[in-house]
Amino acid sequence: MSELLSVRDLSVDFRLSGSTMHAVKSVSFDIKPGETMALVGESGSGKSVTALSILQLLPYPVADHPGGSIRFKGTELVGADEKTLREVRGDRISMIFQEPMTSLNPLHSIEKQINETLFLHKGLTRSAARKRTLELLRLVGLPEAEKRLAAYPHELSGGQRQRVMIAMALANEPDLLIADEPTTALDVTIQAQILELLKDLQRRFGMALLLITHDLGIVRKMADHVCVMNHGEIVEKGTNAALFAGPKHPYTQRLLAAEPKGNPAPPPANAADVMTARDIKVHFPIKKGLLRRTVDYVRAVDGIDVTVREGHTVGVVGESGSGKTTLGLALLRLHASQGAIRFDGKDIQGWQSAKMRPLRREMQVVFQDPYGSLSPRLSVAQIIGEGLKIHGIGSGKEREAMIAKSLEEVGLDPSSRNRYPHEFSGGQRQRIAIARAMVLKPRFVVLDEPTSALDMSVQAQIVDLLRDLQVRHNLAYLFISHDLKVVRALSNDVLVMKDGKVVESGPTRQIFEAPQQAYTRALIAAALNLVAVKTGDVRM
Repeated sequence: MSELLSVRDLSVDFRLSGSTMHAVKSVSFDIKPGETMALVGESGSGKSVTALSILQLLPYPVADHPGGSIRFKGTELVGADEKTLREVRGDRISMIFQEPMTSLNPLHSIEKQINETLFLHKGLTRSAARKRTLELLRLVGLPEAEKRLAAYPHELSGGQRQRVMIAMALANEPDLLIADEPTTALDVTIQAQILELLKDLQRRFGMALLLITHDLGIVRKMADHVCVMNHGEIVEKGTNAALFAGPKHPYTQRLLAAEPKGNPAPPPANAADVMTARDIKVHFPIKKGLLRRTVDYVRAVDGIDVTVREGHTVGVVGESGSGKTTLGLALLRLHASQGAIRFDGKDIQGWQSAKMRPLRREMQVVFQDPYGSLSPRLSVAQIIGEGLKIHGIGSGKEREAMIAKSLEEVGLDPSSRNRYPHEFSGGQRQRIAIARAMVLKPRFVVLDEPTSALDMSVQAQIVDLLRDLQVRHNLAYLFISHDLKVVRALSNDVLVMKDGKVVESGPTRQIFEAPQQAYTRALIAAALNLVAVKTGDVRM
């Protein structure tokens, strides 16, 4: 079978501030029609740069190719003219990007963004494009697809935005789909469904898939062939079965062995309550009609109780849109809510912004999307040091030392502190976000998917780091995640959320080993790959 895509001796250099960074070095691989090739490696290994090179989407002339060839169906793409690239991009080759919030246009509705590629490449009428868009949104499991057509990206959860990106990429039934961490933002049940969807599309259309991921569980399930990248080079390649059965390169062996392990330390027996909430409700009004009258409410959080103590971690799990993040923001008083919220024994529910400000140092958050939460105009030192400056902590030199120490704790070189967020990989940006929160030495931290953008080995390091910081400083964590393996390694207790309510709660061991609710069992089964998740088991 002839190759659909042939990459030969591809190299990519970036010229920044008078220096040259060799991001990709003489990479070669082939992809046949209908085949799945996985590019695996840690953040910064060159996976995404290689993928972007295929569609010639790198920031030229800052980036260039000192050597190499990329041929798609015999057509050379390196240096190809715009007409050739327009015919290929989004039609014959599509791409799902890692961070949907920065890839979707915030000013356009979901329908308009998906329609655009159908108008451009298929020439569909408006009614035909609308019908196809609805079909795609239902195909990728977006709930209430017809109602979502007029929605904007900020009105969707992270997982829902990723599903829209996948629908856009699949619109023209491409020959090759490049999927850059396609399930990073998705909960485990939807992740299983999306992966099965991609397999089904491959079977139906003979579509090839270039899968870029740090999740080796996905690679094991999906890939025919695997290329392992490290520092811009392919250090090992082979069939899926051969590589997992007998990895030869030490780096591959280390990747396969990397996984969050261990259990959290139990909180002290006399641990004081740090955050206590009772009957928390966050309801968003639904307005209709000419006078925009409220006709109903979206009950994002609907009567939840939670207590987090010193040295204690409460994990919050559930599907995208279940209300996990809204609960965390309500506890931080970043979302208006009803119910009682007590922090360190003080009733803070009615406090105004000025009164809350002194507490902000003690209540921190690490957001899910580091690219969206880090200012592109500030250097890493300015981002991490901003909180220190606002709260008047330390002199200039003392702040510099705190920033350097914080970067070291999250596994980044302090010498990189004068660089900007766009110069880092997705995983490195998440580490910067964690450093920004931890530098203030808070008492209560909401961790909203803090490991979702990280590769396996760094996930394990971050879990160890968070546990170490918790023991050292008696920190209280609310840990929000769809990655149940990480939740199990970090949480003492777990809340399982669905449709704004807690359907099950208890000690972590009890939830994982003897779940009482069918919904909880479906989540755990999907996460641990024990059984196939059926559509009827959970709400889509």
